[in-house]
This record gives sequence, C-alpha cells and structure tokens, in this order.
Amino acid sequence: MLVLISGPSGAGKSTLVKALLQAEPDLEFSVSTTTRPPRRGEQDGIQYSFVSDEEFDRLAAAEAFVEWAHVHQHRYGTRRDQLEQMLQTGRTPVLDLDVQGGVSVIEQFGDRLVSIFVFPPSWPVLEQRLRQRATEDEAAFRTRLENARWEISFAPRYEYYVVNDDLQAALGRLRAILVAESCRRIRWAAPPLESGK
Repeated sequence: MLVLISGPSGAGKSTLVKALLQAEPDLEFSVSTTTRPPRRGEQDGIQYSFVSDEEFDRLAAAEAFVEWAHVHQHRYGTRRDQLEQMLQTGRTPVLDLDVQGGVSVIEQFGDRLVSIFVFPPSWPVLEQRLRQRATEDEAAFRTRLENARWEISFAPRYEYYVVNDDLQAALGRLRAILVAESCRRIRWAAPPLESGK
C-alpha cells in the first residue's frame, strides 16, 4: 500500500511524518521534487529534491511525475520511478502532499492508497504555528492562511482525519490507522489459512 498524508501548512504534518518514519521502519518517505528554494536547514534529497524550473519542465515533459502541482508560487511533484522502486523493494511509500497532488494520487491509486488528512486543533493554533516559522513576509503569511481554508475544503476526499493537537497522541492515531489498514482483506494476496484445511 501507499500512505498519503495531507493538510494545510501549519497543521504539523511534516513533523508527524518524521515521527511516523522513525516509529515504523517499513515506511519510506517519498521525497518530492520542487522548484522552491531550500529553507534553512533543509538538504537536497532529504526533505525535497530541489531543481530549477528548466529541470522541472524537462521532467514534466518526460512524464516522470505521478502528480505535480503549483503550490505557493512554486511547483512540487512526485517522481514515478522513486515510488516504483520503493514498492518493488517491499517498502511502504509515505507521501506528504498538498491537496492538489493528494487528490490526483487518490484518483490514480484507489484502494492501494491510505489517505489521511491532518488538521490543526484550531484556527488560532494554525495561525500561531505559521507565525512561529518566521520564514516568510507578512504577505506570504496571509496567502498561506487563506490557502489553508481552501485546502481544508478538500478534506472530505480523504479516508481518515487526524487532529494534531498533541504530537504523541496524533502519532498514535496515525499508527493505529496503518495497523488497521494492514489487516484489511484487500491487502492480502490470499487468506492466511485456507478454509477446510
């Protein structure tokens, strides 16, 4: 299966994904490709694969992306070859995507995908988290806040909701979802025991 996690900026999804990857060794982070410049502390190939607009154009033209979208004045995409390599080696890809990319992946992968939408506990908390980042000017901050309302309108397209009110509690809910999903009949090639034997 593939795991998709989306939510508005400031919901804490990246922090949750990092904690989830540390807690579940069979999961592997799907590194998105972006035209956004790196933020302080980010490393190429770890948080994102940072490329020029020209390189992104080349990859898009070659249909290298499962999905890609414009988000906050930059482009982000999920590389098809990376997902295929993870699945072939028995790893479970974790995709941290915006709602545009998320909806595209939901439509493509159907039951193979576990889709989870992460919410902040409240609007004031979301605003506080965005301000604490201090990575953008006031205009960009306002744009992210407006976009958050639009992003949340896509939540009904996702199978699961997780409110990130407390990191450990939210992480526990994420892990519970994955345990339940791994037990679903459709995840098995055959029943563990055949009837009558």
